[in-house]
Amino acid sequence: MKKLIQAILMAVFMILLVIPQAVQAQEYSSEQDYYQAVQDNQRVYDFAELLSDSERENIEEKISDASEQSGLDIVVLTVNQMFGKTDREMADDFYDNGQFGFELEGKEIFINTGSTPILPDIDGLKNSRYVYTSDTLLHTEILPQHLLIIGSGAIGLEFATMYAGFGSKVTILEAGKRFLPKADREIAEYMQESLKRKNIEIRLNARVQSLHDTADGITAAYTDASDGTPYFLEGDALLIATGRKPMIDDLNLEKAKIQVNAQGGIIVNEQLRTTAPHVWALGDAKGGEMYDYLSIDDSRIILNHLFGNKERSVDDRNPVPYAIFTDPPMAHIGLTEEEAMKRGYPIKISRLPASAIPRARTLQNMDGMLKAIVNTDTKKILGCSLFCVDAPELINLVAFVMKTGQKSSALRNFIFTHPSMSEGLNGLFKAF
Repeated sequence: MKKLIQAILMAVFMILLVIPQAVQAQEYSSEQDYYQAVQDNQRVYDFAELLSDSERENIEEKISDASEQSGLDIVVLTVNQMFGKTDREMADDFYDNGQFGFELEGKEIFINTGSTPILPDIDGLKNSRYVYTSDTLLHTEILPQHLLIIGSGAIGLEFATMYAGFGSKVTILEAGKRFLPKADREIAEYMQESLKRKNIEIRLNARVQSLHDTADGITAAYTDASDGTPYFLEGDALLIATGRKPMIDDLNLEKAKIQVNAQGGIIVNEQLRTTAPHVWALGDAKGGEMYDYLSIDDSRIILNHLFGNKERSVDDRNPVPYAIFTDPPMAHIGLTEEEAMKRGYPIKISRLPASAIPRARTLQNMDGMLKAIVNTDTKKILGCSLFCVDAPELINLVAFVMKTGQKSSALRNFIFTHPSMSEGLNGLFKAF
């Protein structure tokens, strides 16, 4: 974002430098004198007044286009002299030093700046020509024959199946000792085997030490954390998929007494209020689970407190499902089998292979497994993991039943259309 703002400011300054100085403007011996004059409300000539109508329209059009493309509100300033500085230095002053600073006021302030990829501290990463993030890889025009991916979270897995579908060999380097540690173990293992069949190799305990560009690609040097064995892996491109972090570094939140947690997210209460009065944070800026649909619900919570009955909170939306859009996709809600057992619930488990669902056969995608966990005392669903075609859609039906407090029989007896993947829920919950 900083580079974008600097570039825009540089363009504006360069445009203004070519404007003929048709009138005599007051000169200041130093930059300090100039800013002091501004503070003292002395006359400071605005060189924008020297612009012709056509020049002004041309600049406004460029600024409008830049604002639309960047999603930023762009403030245009003109100065009567550059004090011997380059346009880059003037842009740096504006952004870093706040010498042209201004304040925006509002009854309520909302921070929703989103997130940015986490770049791990790996030697050679920043200078490599073959390192990409999820924001940049899709803009490449050459398909890598061998794509390396650091990280096996949602982003890494989604890109892995995408590029494997394009024909690339994919190798995932995961630092952890378990694949998808928060997922149901049985479903995670089934998913891992499915990925292997798609020419996607997953190397666990892989701690990447350095990256080195070669004549036609990149080499990753890593060690196996289980025994310390060093390895070298060559590829055509490398995707950094080690997660995302709140994009708040340039907000100077401490000056507003807005606290941030150890993970770099803005601290909020259950109504999404920050530690500063009348300041709210929503979406990825507050850290935690970074899902688009949670950001949308965050806005509903805030609107409820501004204009509604003030009863909404982040606590009343649980349980929240999530999905990983692999091929086939995986979706989950509630507790895993391991979590349910640790909490001491009396449980019964049901499993259904995706191949048992007629729609999966007609789609010629029979890979996958469906799994449900039900409390035998209450007959309510404790958790559900789906690894199959249309899993992100099916999990919404399960979530609705759980959210409304219905028993698992609601899905066992529901009349679904045929052939559809949703009718598989009849079979999955038949055991309860």
